[in-house]
Amino acid sequence: MRGVVRSLLVLALVIGLARVDRARAQSPAPLPSNSDAAQAAAVPLFRDPIHDGAADPVVVWNRARKTWWMLYTNRRADLADKNGVTWVHGTHIGIAESSDGGAHWKYVSEADIPLVKPDYTLWAPEVIYTGGLYHMFLTVVPGTFTDWNHPRHILHLTSHDLLHWKPLDNVNLESDRTIDACIFRLPSGDWRLWYKNEADSSKVYFSDSSDLVHWTAKGIATTNHGEGPVVFQWRGSYWLINDPHAGLAVFRSDSDALTNWHQQPRNLLREPGTQPTDRAMGNHADVVVDGSGRAWLFYFTQQGGDDAKGHDFGWARRSVLHVTELHEANGILTVDRNAPATIHMLPPPQNKKSDMVGAW
Repeated sequence: MRGVVRSLLVLALVIGLARVDRARAQSPAPLPSNSDAAQAAAVPLFRDPIHDGAADPVVVWNRARKTWWMLYTNRRADLADKNGVTWVHGTHIGIAESSDGGAHWKYVSEADIPLVKPDYTLWAPEVIYTGGLYHMFLTVVPGTFTDWNHPRHILHLTSHDLLHWKPLDNVNLESDRTIDACIFRLPSGDWRLWYKNEADSSKVYFSDSSDLVHWTAKGIATTNHGEGPVVFQWRGSYWLINDPHAGLAVFRSDSDALTNWHQQPRNLLREPGTQPTDRAMGNHADVVVDGSGRAWLFYFTQQGGDDAKGHDFGWARRSVLHVTELHEANGILTVDRNAPATIHMLPPPQNKKSDMVGAW
């Protein structure tokens, strides 16, 4: 009798453990804290395995997969054609994923974006999440060209999964030479779009919308000649970073209107770094303010100069992605690109561009 009871107790224990294991498998694992899981980011952070020309990154939290996704311009750096800037045209948007908080990334695929014609060029995606959808604002050039003298516009698309995208309509802006969108939600609840207007000496312009569809032009945001604007809220101020091809220019605004921007004296990433693949100026960045309130600057570098030694002439076309942490003191932003980026980005509360909980 004791043997039967003992057997029943063992059987009950086994069934109980199996139920616990099943429950654990069905429940998402708790997210580790920023400090517990942080590790040094890879250098370079990511290299595109298709064309080795990753550029213009945007980083977004994939809500379904509970991982970070990075969409980027997949420049054709390996193209044998040396005719002008053909290799920067005909590009698609690549996707990489990080399951360890941004320290390591793996290639996923190209984004599924329907094209009017196969030779259309796609540049510099901006992605936000609101109202149950991901929204992309994407630069589109109607063809593959050898020079820069052709129209371009910003296209609005939506997606449920960050992979398959449905085009909505072109954003109606001042000129047919607008590129590099950045979206930020104002304290009023309206949306603001910043972009480079090549028709006016590549100044950064901005437009406002209450619905992400209808836009009203508001004028010039910054008078420097820069591309790739990114706007975010952090440590009590608003910040705008753009790329004037002399490192990254930084502007600060302390007003909720986000109209008066004051440029700090020194650009970020103007001096080349010391680590292999990072020995060039930083270009066209994105910023993530994670759930712990730390701010991370994602950028790309060209593989010229010291990083091209031992390679053929075309190696300088190649580009890779990097990350470094932003620091703020007395209203000035700095980075130490040569220090390890000890990173584990926690999901943002609602808005990856703000450390104010509930900003969206």
